Amino acid sequence: MSTTHTKVLIVGSGPAGYTAGVYASRAMLEPMLVQGIEPGGQLTTTTEVENWPGDTEVQGPDLMVRMEAHARAMGCNIVHDIVTDLDLSQRPFTATLDSGQAVTADAIILATGARAKWLGLPTEDKFKGFGVSACATCDGFFYRGQEIVVVGGGNTAVEEALFLTNFASKVTLIHRRDELRAEKILQNRLMKNPKIETLWFHQIEEVYGSENPLGVEGVKVKNVQTGEITDLPCKGVFIAIGHAPATELVKDQLETHNGGYVKVEPGTTHTAIPGVFAAGDLTDHVYRQAVTSAGMGCMAALDAERYLAELGETDVSTELPLGYGAPQDAAE
Repeated sequence: MSTTHTKVLIVGSGPAGYTAGVYASRAMLEPMLVQGIEPGGQLTTTTEVENWPGDTEVQGPDLMVRMEAHARAMGCNIVHDIVTDLDLSQRPFTATLDSGQAVTADAIILATGARAKWLGLPTEDKFKGFGVSACATCDGFFYRGQEIVVVGGGNTAVEEALFLTNFASKVTLIHRRDELRAEKILQNRLMKNPKIETLWFHQIEEVYGSENPLGVEGVKVKNVQTGEITDLPCKGVFIAIGHAPATELVKDQLETHNGGYVKVEPGTTHTAIPGVFAAGDLTDHVYRQAVTSAGMGCMAALDAERYLAELGETDVSTELPLGYGAPQDAAE
């Protein structure tokens, strides 16, 4: 098994990973980025993106292609492989790749993201990005004046249903029980909203729609008590049953919270292990946006650069903002 060494190893290739690659490359850290099982992350499963600053509209996959090209142009060594094992018990840290290669690193930036939980229906998968979504803030704008459904019973589902009333003519919240798990204040807002109707004791059995162009036209829902199937016309289906951060590599090595998200020091990307940094949806159970993930990728690269500089293993870049390795009097 061959072994390669890098100053900074970036694990993951969404907005956080690629942005970390750009910044770490510009800091002359010669980073290696391992793309993982889904190069480009969650944005590769979306279509139109209208909330990326600088682009009125951009296709999710195209945006990720551009980010990858940017990181490569800066000098980031991007590897199409998967990290199957990560040893954070001693430094240099060691990553084992699916190809059999071992990589040792002085610092690691974790940017493995999170995955939306899905219902697991074949028809749900068919219409992902074409009427089926797991992000109301990403896609709600496309359903102005339309009838849509939201699936779930927790805070996420209620918050998304409320948010979607800004666009939709009607929102139907589908829940398999007759009470919600969401906070009471959110439930009260939901019940008072005239645009929202709640369908208790139901679950989606099938999503159906047009073939050319591909688009949702409705769902078939089943009453879990009687088994009766009902047709519910709609143009959008939002699955809001939670997200699962991709922490398989570090779940027994790093502290997690809020359902498995990697815990970082507030205002930084520092984890509990010096030299290991985490950015993007892996750490973020609140915002979960491409732009916030990219911002954290920038932070992680700057944090890693400062960490290595303090160890005397690299020079602090002159591009670092004041406060990152700058003399105290220079910042005053």
